[in-house]
Amino acid sequence: MGRRAAVTLDRLDLAHRRTGSVGLGGAQPAPFANAAEVVGWFGALQSQDYHPAKWAVAQRLGPNVTDADLDRAFDDGVILRTHVLRPTWHFVAPADLRWLLELTARRVHTLNAYAYRRSELDGPLLRRTTDLIADAVAGGNHLTRAEIAALLARHGIIAERFRLGYILIHAELERVICSGPLRGKQHTYALLEERAPRAASLEREAALAELVRRFFTSHGPATAKDMSWWSSLTLADIATGLSLAGDALESTDVDGVTYWSAPENAPAPATSPSVRLLQAYDEYVVGYRQSKHLLDLDGLATAAPDKLALPNGVIVVDTQVAGRWKRTVRGEAVVLDAVLFGRSTPPKPPRCRPRPTGWACSWAHALSSWRACCEARAGRYRTRHRLMILRIASAVSTSRRG
Repeated sequence: MGRRAAVTLDRLDLAHRRTGSVGLGGAQPAPFANAAEVVGWFGALQSQDYHPAKWAVAQRLGPNVTDADLDRAFDDGVILRTHVLRPTWHFVAPADLRWLLELTARRVHTLNAYAYRRSELDGPLLRRTTDLIADAVAGGNHLTRAEIAALLARHGIIAERFRLGYILIHAELERVICSGPLRGKQHTYALLEERAPRAASLEREAALAELVRRFFTSHGPATAKDMSWWSSLTLADIATGLSLAGDALESTDVDGVTYWSAPENAPAPATSPSVRLLQAYDEYVVGYRQSKHLLDLDGLATAAPDKLALPNGVIVVDTQVAGRWKRTVRGEAVVLDAVLFGRSTPPKPPRCRPRPTGWACSWAHALSSWRACCEARAGRYRTRHRLMILRIASAVSTSRRG
């Protein structure tokens, strides 16, 4: 089952390696040529909110990609959007769509069981709604959510709000429908066979090995429990996948916990402080459960007051969550609001590190870099917005450590 890493790592080393694996900053593992390569690197990339999810793809493609480029890739089916892995939307490359659904759909159905019962959606009714939807969208007749609701209503089926949502999720998990092209600002649904005609199936063991390899290559170092959260697969399934992956992965133990990653996946850290503006559901943020603490080694994010009142974008300095941000378009201006996590007393410098980490660096230096990052990342809006306004607040708390 894999090989042991040849070097000894600490928690900060793990965090630095992870930023490279997830394709952030100058330490990304390889240049991505297009959106499909970004999404395929992860296997699936959470896209619960469509527009912020495009931001996550764009950050890994470099400064020349535009919002319109990614909408075009989505409309053309270069990347698709469906429910897979967990009960939420993900971007998926067409070639991976079928085997990912075959591997994980049963687990997602299990997680949805209570919602199906609460919505009075039993097996026969769900099969009927799926058949009706499939017939309606066949032949490139892409339909919006409202149009599908009206279709089902004509057949005497109530399809509103959450009930409609779970009807559509069921049809997606059954490999019948997936995302169609945008119609203005509205999303549509299409027949999966027509949007991804060459999507392949894999034998279950081959699919397990492939998904395990992709997760730990794109998210590593990470733990088996991290992958269980991310994929909804059981720990037994993941153990099987690790065994099948062989030398494609290696492990290391830190503080009694085993972390898996691709061999020699150790990119050099970006220049410190390196500041990134991530969307709330970026894979660097949501791809972990057991080891999520590596993003907040000093506990500043955990100790921040009134978290529910904060913006949901995530500011990462070097490897650590340092605050929240949001963007608001107001006429000719783009307003970027930031709330920075801080302390009531200065932090102790980290032990035995050649340069300060994000949470210990000078905030004046970090904010200067952050402003430059804002200006660079906002570049795609400049053709129609003349002014960017940066407003900074702080959420000062007393850390649990130091």
